[in-house]
Amino acid sequence: MFIPLYDTNRLRHIRLQYVTIGLIAVNALIYFATALGGESFSNAAVLGLGFIPSVVHDRVELSPEFVVIPESLSYLTYSFLHADIFHLGGNMLFLWVFGDNVEDALGHIRYLIFYMLCAIAGAFFQGLVAWDSRVPLIGASGAIAGVVAAYLILYPRVKVWVLAFARIPLRIPAFIPLILWILFQIVMFAAGGEDQVSWACHIGGIIAGAMLVLVLRSRGVPLLAGADGEPAADTVQAPATEPAAIEPAPAQPAPQWGRGGASGSD
Repeated sequence: MFIPLYDTNRLRHIRLQYVTIGLIAVNALIYFATALGGESFSNAAVLGLGFIPSVVHDRVELSPEFVVIPESLSYLTYSFLHADIFHLGGNMLFLWVFGDNVEDALGHIRYLIFYMLCAIAGAFFQGLVAWDSRVPLIGASGAIAGVVAAYLILYPRVKVWVLAFARIPLRIPAFIPLILWILFQIVMFAAGGEDQVSWACHIGGIIAGAMLVLVLRSRGVPLLAGADGEPAADTVQAPATEPAAIEPAPAQPAPQWGRGGASGSD
């Protein structure tokens, strides 16, 4: 539908998005390590580290040679594996464009927790809708879906450059492509779209991201910011000002009625 390229949203609370950069680096390193290991090594990594609902739910047992971690850890480890370079590249591009500002809004540690919880939520939702599935789930899409949902809530009016239909460059408010992207995930999930894509994982990540950003964002970070990423004009309150001091007029003697008009004090 669209490919994000760049946003005009500067960092305000952190100097460098090193968690986002680190996540991209780790995902890339793991992908190339498994790819260079050959097909058998890649398959073993997918079976050992991917999220397999039927295994996690004790419907089937994984062959002992593929057991490298406790089953529960696969709720997270699956998100660092990718099927091919295009799968990796698409996820990391979304993370690069939108992740830095979400990290800025949450802070480094809370952002890392946010990312991992969105990944876990994606696997959890996939496990709910495909309880007995023996197909391994891999990819960072659940976590990325959470980042997209958080960015939409935080910065809907910031302008982003996108390639519409992968070829038409447009500079438009973020809410247009992001809402369309989320609606597409919902429609595909409801319609039972392509088997190769876990739409349920995306939905789980979106729900988690939308909820978590409300409680994990740093103090003072607004929701629904304006086009420049600052609080929207209609939500900014005018600063309170103290009333100007009023100097009292000089005291005047009370008028005395009688002979000679007003008289002074005794």
